[in-house]
Amino acid sequence: MADPLSLVVNGQPRQLAVAADTPLLYVLRNDLQLNGPKFGCGLGECGACTVHLDGVATRSCITPVSAALGRQVTTLEGLGTLEAPHPVQQAFIDEQAAQCGYCTNGMVMTSAALLARNPKPSDDEIRQELAYNLCRCGTHIEILNAVRRAAGRSGDDGQGSPA
Repeated sequence: MADPLSLVVNGQPRQLAVAADTPLLYVLRNDLQLNGPKFGCGLGECGACTVHLDGVATRSCITPVSAALGRQVTTLEGLGTLEAPHPVQQAFIDEQAAQCGYCTNGMVMTSAALLARNPKPSDDEIRQELAYNLCRCGTHIEILNAVRRAAGRSGDDGQGSPA
């Protein structure tokens, strides 16, 4: 049996008896029953598994749980609450920026990390940040609008080309 590992997930200390090389995604979903991060490609290419490690958007499917030791792990569930959603979560709701919802976790988590370090990104900066988050349903316009809304702007204000 593996020695217990100590993690802080969504502000809560957790003790888990898992191998240090177990993908963080597996621990979050299977051991902690957090279903925000999704298994998509398993290669860190699609973004569905994105979480924050110390506020940085990180692909949890290719990150060993040992990389999260001593760091703050935040999942979609820890970003906001039903009563007080994070501004990006609320903007995604307001803009109806989801269809199937599979990419939504990655889009929201990546957008929240972007806005934390750059509160007023241009459209080009938003597009560049989200370029490696795959969405097959075609909600790209709504997603861009949601990030704009969360940033406190609507439409194009001269910072980038219109959607």
